[in-house]
Amino acid sequence: MWQIGLVVNAVILVTYLVISAAILVPLVRTQQLATNRLGVATGIIFFTCGIGHGFHALHLLGPSLGFAESAGEAARTSFEWHLSAWDGLTACVAIYYVTLRSTYGSLMRGAAMFEDLKEKQRQALEINDNIVQGLVVAETALALDQRERSQAALEATLVSARQIISDLLGEVGSDARLGAGDLRRSRPAIVVDPATDG
Repeated sequence: MWQIGLVVNAVILVTYLVISAAILVPLVRTQQLATNRLGVATGIIFFTCGIGHGFHALHLLGPSLGFAESAGEAARTSFEWHLSAWDGLTACVAIYYVTLRSTYGSLMRGAAMFEDLKEKQRQALEINDNIVQGLVVAETALALDQRERSQAALEATLVSARQIISDLLGEVGSDARLGAGDLRRSRPAIVVDPATDG
């Protein structure tokens, strides 16, 4: 039974270190270690848990290699079927997570999962600057009976809106794969037509 525990703990060690690196390396590359605390903490949790499972594997392996024999024999004796089953489930989930990261590609690559508040604020400002203000210009031009200017503002705003949505969803042809229903709305869009509103 301890042999199974040795294998699954070794698998957990490797997969957790891979996950930790996949989270922390992009944070280092983009200089977000000081600002993206959630991402850093998540990466460190995977790292420390991986090392912990590595120590379990080392204790189980020790007597076969002639070191830490008393602790290793105790670990082997205490390693029952339910521990092997639970560690096996943990290893399967870790492997599944790694495959998800590669399947979803840029959507889950690096720090993208752990966007901080500043990124959300930047996106909100971009929407305000490029869409809301464009609609205000179009509305004002329409109120002043400047139809050509209103039309030009609406067309420019539509282009900006499409670009922002493309940036948020990922480029067409990227390795982000969306399945049927992945982008289902939580509620229907509400579009008010002033001509029929009354």
